[in-house]
Amino acid sequence: MLLPVFRDLIKPQWRSVIETLKLSGGMPVSEISRAMKGSYMTVKIQCDALAKAGYLIRTRLPRTAVGRPEIFYSLAAKSDALFPQTGTDFTLCLLDELRLIHGESAPEKLLFQHFAKLGDRLEKQLENLPAPAEKAEKLVLQRQKDGCASLWEQESGQPGRIVEVHNPMQRIFERYPRTIMMETRMIEQAIGTRVVRREIPGGRETTPRILFELT
Repeated sequence: MLLPVFRDLIKPQWRSVIETLKLSGGMPVSEISRAMKGSYMTVKIQCDALAKAGYLIRTRLPRTAVGRPEIFYSLAAKSDALFPQTGTDFTLCLLDELRLIHGESAPEKLLFQHFAKLGDRLEKQLENLPAPAEKAEKLVLQRQKDGCASLWEQESGQPGRIVEVHNPMQRIFERYPRTIMMETRMIEQAIGTRVVRREIPGGRETTPRILFELT
């Protein structure tokens, strides 16, 4: 999930902590240690070191029983640089220049063309799969290659959903909100069924979790 350069350079224990917190959105030390199958104190030492370096936010949960308050960790904004990013600053600059030269609607027209072409390509890649759920599961693999931290979840008898905890285009979506619907329509086109997009806010500095629920 991390950029290859960071996977090579970051301590394996640190990498595990960061990826676990990215997927979960935040956890107390006890849950992180269970997820990593490590000891409480070892995981706490790793988390404290990452918090000191500015990659984690450390907070105390309210005490619910006798004993010390539980320590809760989540990713800080600084950790975003560890994950794949589109050349966002450059892209936004170009879109802003395009708006100045060709009018307010020009950036969204260009982004619409991008998603339309991407949807056509993905639709062809997935056309031999019979069911939307199978197409969605394979689409997740493609989006992972494109830098999205995507997961496929499906319970027995349910249509299933794509869960994304990182999207390299997040800042573009924030500047051009209509692009969010373009991406959703692209996913619908690729897998051949209606999709409901839900956004679950993250922590203080954590990007939101996005659910694409098949219907």
